[in-house]
Parts: sequence; structure tokens; C-alpha cells
Amino acid sequence: MAKKTIKLYTDYKSPYAYLANEGAYALEQDFDVELLWRPYTLDIPSYLGAVDTRDDHQWRRVKYSYMDCRRMANERGMTVRGPKKIFNSKIASIGMLFAQKENVFRAYNDMVFDRFWRRELDIEDPEVVQSVLDGAGANTSDWQSYLEGKGREDHDRIRSDAEEGGVFGVPMFVVDGELFWGGDRIPILRRRLAQLEKNLLLNES
Repeated sequence: MAKKTIKLYTDYKSPYAYLANEGAYALEQDFDVELLWRPYTLDIPSYLGAVDTRDDHQWRRVKYSYMDCRRMANERGMTVRGPKKIFNSKIASIGMLFAQKENVFRAYNDMVFDRFWRRELDIEDPEVVQSVLDGAGANTSDWQSYLEGKGREDHDRIRSDAEEGGVFGVPMFVVDGELFWGGDRIPILRRRLAQLEKNLLLNES
């Protein structure tokens, strides 16, 4: 029987998405599921305001979010350093799709998240993203053409389909059309998967 698929929408510029990776990877280890990682490139200014126009309330939310993420990261020995600007992560997201095509997704995903949150990676630079793909083991001979053509089209289609399905943020897990938003929902998702597997065994018995 085919594994149940879970769509996981993520974005490299979200510290919450970064912190959810460990729990997400564990789902495939502990359950008979396959994670389909999909980029959902956030439009930060649309809900947190542009840097030069944020009001006091928005700045309080931003500062608390990074403080909270640093606390969680420190508990796991991870580094989360707030970025100096609002990044556009579209190129890195297209890199994710390219890495999947080249079967080097896990290595690419881990390197981009880790280096970006150490402020060691410019996710807006196509050549920098290509260097990560190279480091992950991808054949990048057609990276530039993919980035400018099919990759951009696939990225935009995936984002549009996600929004039609109700996705609005990351990390977002989707199981049978049901949404689970945030790494703190992973325990709830695990209980749901355990119940689904139990029901399947009962139906087969």
C-alpha cells in the first residue's frame, strides 16, 4: 500500500519553519508517511509591514518572534540570528524544487536553513544558491534556465494552489486536506497519524 502523503509548506526566511524541521523529519521515521516539501514564499510586508513603515505594534510582534525563536533554538543548540533586512526567498525556494529534481533535497534544505540563520547565506543571489546546490551534489548545468523558466512557473503555481487550499503561513502541514499550522502542532499531527494508522489496521483485520 502506498504511503500517506503529507504536504509541508515551508519558507527559508521563517525561523518557525526552520525550528520545525527536526519534528518534520521525524514523521517519516515514525510513521508510514512521505513528506512532500513545498515552497510557500511569504510576503512579510503584507502582514508585518515594510521595515520603514512598521508601527510600534508590528515592531513589538517582530522583536518578540525573534526572541522566542532564539530561545527555542538555543535549547537545541541551533543558531537563529535575526536577518538585517526582509529577504525575498523566491530564488532559494526555486532552488528547493531544483534540489528535489536532482534528489539532493535534504542536504540542500539543511544547508540553506542553517547558513541563512547564521547570516552566512544570501538567499537572493542565484549564484550563491547554485553554490549550495553544487555542495549538495546537484548537477547545476541547467540551473539558470530552470530558475528563469520552469522553476519560476512551478514556484508560482505551487504557491497559488496552496492558497486555494487554505494555506496562509509556514510551516503548514496538510493531511487529507486538513491543515496543521506551526511546529507546535506537530504533537497533534502525530496523534492524528497514529489514529489513522490504527484505523487502517482495524479495517484490514
